[in-house]
Amino acid sequence: MARLPVIVSFGGFNAAGRSSFHQGYQRVVIDSLGGAKQQDTLVSLAVMMGRVYYDQGQYCTPVGDRLTAAQVVDRFGADIINNTLIRRIGAEFFDVDKVPTRYTLTAQQTEQQIISFELPIRHLPDQLPANWQVSPIDSRKVRVQISGQAEIGVLSHYASPVQAAGQLPQGFNPAALYHSHFHPRALQLSVIAASDAINAMGISWQTVIQQVSPEQIGCYSSSVASQLDNEGLGGLLQARLRGERVTSKQLALGLSSMPADFVNAYVIGNLGSTASIAGACASFLYNLKAAVSDIQAGRVRVAVVGSAEAPITPEIIEGFTTMGALATTEKLCKLDSSDTTDLRFCSRPFGQNCGFVIGEASQYVILMDDELALTLGADIHGAISDVFINADGFKKSISAPGPGNYITFAKAVASARSLLGDKVLAQRSFVQAHGSSTPQNRTTESALLSQVATVFGIEKWPVTAVKAFVGHTLGPASGDQLINTLGVFAQGILPGITTISSVADDVVQKGLSISNAHRHLDNPMDVAFLNSKGFGGNNATASVLSPQLTESMLAKRHGQKLMAHYQSRRDATRQQAQAYNQQFSQGNHHTIYNYGQNMLDESDIEITTESIRVSGYSTAIDLQKENLYKDML
Repeated sequence: MARLPVIVSFGGFNAAGRSSFHQGYQRVVIDSLGGAKQQDTLVSLAVMMGRVYYDQGQYCTPVGDRLTAAQVVDRFGADIINNTLIRRIGAEFFDVDKVPTRYTLTAQQTEQQIISFELPIRHLPDQLPANWQVSPIDSRKVRVQISGQAEIGVLSHYASPVQAAGQLPQGFNPAALYHSHFHPRALQLSVIAASDAINAMGISWQTVIQQVSPEQIGCYSSSVASQLDNEGLGGLLQARLRGERVTSKQLALGLSSMPADFVNAYVIGNLGSTASIAGACASFLYNLKAAVSDIQAGRVRVAVVGSAEAPITPEIIEGFTTMGALATTEKLCKLDSSDTTDLRFCSRPFGQNCGFVIGEASQYVILMDDELALTLGADIHGAISDVFINADGFKKSISAPGPGNYITFAKAVASARSLLGDKVLAQRSFVQAHGSSTPQNRTTESALLSQVATVFGIEKWPVTAVKAFVGHTLGPASGDQLINTLGVFAQGILPGITTISSVADDVVQKGLSISNAHRHLDNPMDVAFLNSKGFGGNNATASVLSPQLTESMLAKRHGQKLMAHYQSRRDATRQQAQAYNQQFSQGNHHTIYNYGQNMLDESDIEITTESIRVSGYSTAIDLQKENLYKDML
C-alpha cells in the first residue's frame, strides 16, 4: 500500500509577502477578507516592510510614534497595497530609466592629433597592445600614446523597455534576516523560506529527525537561471570586463543546485537523499514529483521541497525581452490605447496581454508520509496524490508549447477521477493555470483545459492564475500555485484574475469558468490541479488534495481511534506554530542558519555490517538491503 505524501508545513516569500499561515494568499485576496484578517495581513506586512516595529504591545514607527493595529492600517494601508505584488521595479534592483551599458567606439589617429592620455602604472594592462607607446611621467604615472586605431569603451545608459516585476514587499531585505556572507539573493531567499517552513511546522526539527533514520530525510530544490546577480554567475562573467576580480564564491554559489545545498548544509543538516532537478518553469513540480515518488515508495519519510529564483536583473530581463516574452511598457500602452499604463496590472493571464512579468520568490513545503505525520501530531494542510511529467516530442521552436501538457493534465485529472469519482471532479475541483500572460499561452492553455473539461464532463471548471499577482517566478512558479491553493482550501476564496477587464476573445471558454473577480466558493474544494508549462518542452501537472479530504482518507486507512489520538497531539502542534506566526508578525523571524555548527566528523559515525549509527540520531541507517536481483543469480 503506497504511503500518502501529506503537506505538514509550508513557507516562503514572494511579491505577496510571507507564505506561511496564508499571509501571502491573504494579500492576494485582501479585498475579500473580513476586517480582522485584513487588518492582520496589513499589520504583518507593515512590520515586514519596516514601516513599523513591535514594542511592548504597541507598534512604533521609526520616528517614535506609537500606534494601535488599526492606526497602522489607517496610516500605512495604502502604502502597503501599492508596494506589494507586481509594480514598478524598485531602485534597490536598478534604475529602470538608466540601466548601465557600455559602447565601444573606434578612435582614429589623425595627422594633426595623436591619441594620448595619462594613467596610473597599476592600471596598465598586463599585455600592452602593439600600437601603444608608454613613457614614464613619475614613479606612479605614465603617458600612453597610441598610433593608428584605438577602441574606447564609453559608459552610458538606456531605459529598460520592461519596467515592472513581481518583487518582494518594498523594504523587506532577506539579507538582514541572517548573516548572509555575500550570498546571492536567491540563496538568501532559500535560507529564509526553508526556515519559514520549518518554523511554521510547530514541531522542532530535532523532534522530527529522532523519529526517522538519517537516510529517510530528503531535500529537493533548485533554481532555473542559477544565481545571475553579482554574487553569483553574473558577477563571475562580468568581473574581467568590468576590471574587477573574480571571487572564490561566485562560481560555486551560482550553480543551480545551490538552493538544495544551502538548505541541506545550513538549515536542516541533511544526511539523507538530495536532488536538484531543473525543468525550466516546471522545476518546482519536477522536484515535488521526486519527493512524492520517494515517499510513496517508502524510500523517504520526510521531504523538504522547494525552489528559489531572483531573476530581477537587467541581463535576464533583456534576454527575455529580446525573445519577445516579456510585457514591455510600449506594448502595454498600445493595448491600453494610452500614453501610460498602470504597471500593477501588466500581468494579464487570459486577457488582452502581450507577455509575462518576471518575479522573484522562494517557496518550500514539508512533506511526510501519512503514518509519520499522525505519529508526530503534525498539522496536515493537504496531500499530493500525483505529479505527472511529460515532454513535447519533436519541436521546431524550443520555447513553443506542445502536446506534452495535454498528456500531463489529462493524466492528473484521470487519476483524481479514479480516486474521487465524477461528482467531486465536476463540483469540487479547480485549476491553477500556468497562466503566463502571453498571447500564445492564453489560447493554447485554454484550449487544453477546455478539451479536458469536455472529455470529463465538467461544465464550469473554476480557473485561476496566481501569476496575475506575483508574476512569473520561473523555478518557484508552481510553488506559488501550491501556496495559493492551500489558501483556497483553508479560506474558501478563489482569486479572480483581477488584472484583466474581461477574458480575451480568442480564449477558449467552453467548460471553463474564468473570472476577473474573487469568488467565495459555495462548495469547499477537494482537489486542485497545478499546471505548468516550461521552455524546452518541460510539462508537469500535480493533483493536490484538500486537508478535509486528506483527513477523511486517513481516518479510513488508520481508524477513528488513532485519528482521535492524532487530533489531540495536533492541538499542541498548532499552538507552537501559531506562536511562531505571532512572533514573525512582530518582527522576530527566527531564521535558521547553522553555519559551521553541529558538524560531524569520523568519530561521530559507527559502522558495522548491519548498520551505520550517526551521533545525534536515535535511528540507525540499515545496511541489510534486499537483493533486488536475486532471481538473476
